[in-house]
Amino acid sequence: MNKQSIYGLTIEELTEWMLEHGQKKFRAQQVWDWVYQKRITAFHEMKNINKECIELLEANFEISTLNVQIKQVSQDGTVKFLLQLKDGNLIETVLMRQHYGLSVCVTTQVGCNIGCSFCASGLLRKNRDLTSGEIVEQIMHVQRFLDETGERVSHVVVMGIGEPFDNFNNLVRFLKIINHPKAFAIGARHITVSTSGIVPKIYEFADLDLQVNLAISLHAPNNELRSQIMKINRAYPLEKLFPAINYYLEKTNRRITFEYILLDDVNDHVEEAKQLAELLKDIRHLAYVNLIPYNPVNEHIQYKRSSKESILRFYDTLKKNGINCVVRQEHGTDIDAACGQLRSKQLRKAN
Repeated sequence: MNKQSIYGLTIEELTEWMLEHGQKKFRAQQVWDWVYQKRITAFHEMKNINKECIELLEANFEISTLNVQIKQVSQDGTVKFLLQLKDGNLIETVLMRQHYGLSVCVTTQVGCNIGCSFCASGLLRKNRDLTSGEIVEQIMHVQRFLDETGERVSHVVVMGIGEPFDNFNNLVRFLKIINHPKAFAIGARHITVSTSGIVPKIYEFADLDLQVNLAISLHAPNNELRSQIMKINRAYPLEKLFPAINYYLEKTNRRITFEYILLDDVNDHVEEAKQLAELLKDIRHLAYVNLIPYNPVNEHIQYKRSSKESILRFYDTLKKNGINCVVRQEHGTDIDAACGQLRSKQLRKAN
């Protein structure tokens, strides 16, 4: 029997399951407390749960389905975990120390089908989606690591390997679980989901009214250049993407972040900065541009990092045109910083 991860259930689903299996409603709250507050690693550790219920849980659910294969610790405090799933696949999860708290970047898929030409994640095609339980368990692994120092995860970014909106239902369940006040209690406004621009799902996400932050991986201000570096733009070009963005803004009235990786002599000229400012001018009161210095991936990807001078010129041009922007603080540059880089390196070694 293929057991489900206990982390994959919302509190409502766990309550319903308990009732369907002849257990009292309050058992769900007790189990939820043991799993998330006391962070047990085996069901038999639950002291106030009767033997019948424990045996029922053990027969149907698992707690631990991920194993840490590699843990890299950066000089800046960033920690990158290479985790092995039960089926042997590898994923990455990253803990970053920010001035506003401790942020975890989670993975939603094994590999990625979006195929952005600059990205290490896209070097390996999607094998499968992660379950909601596997995504939640990434947070649990990091929280147990932080328990040793009495710290807690305060922010989550869904920007790891994969396209979150390509695993939409599991993503939404994950968001509801980590947001629950008796699970990790991570506020919706402390959670950011990034998408490369799957237009129908942007509309659907807006309609959920989750108050979770949305980030768009833009990386180019015109269709020709964006289609060259991001294949998804061929399916959802800017004239389809921006009506969806406008719908999201009207529906939620929440600020939206645009991620822009700066690639040397590709998309980092003043001309592209001016085009980006023009593209965002009508929504600039709710737009925020995150300029990202590129982390070179490997010899198979030929892009280079933009110079400091180019980054500063790009930043200054946006600012002069009234666009809110920042150059993102770098994390883990000494430990395979790029998303998917550690995983792809280990898979190349294995082959």
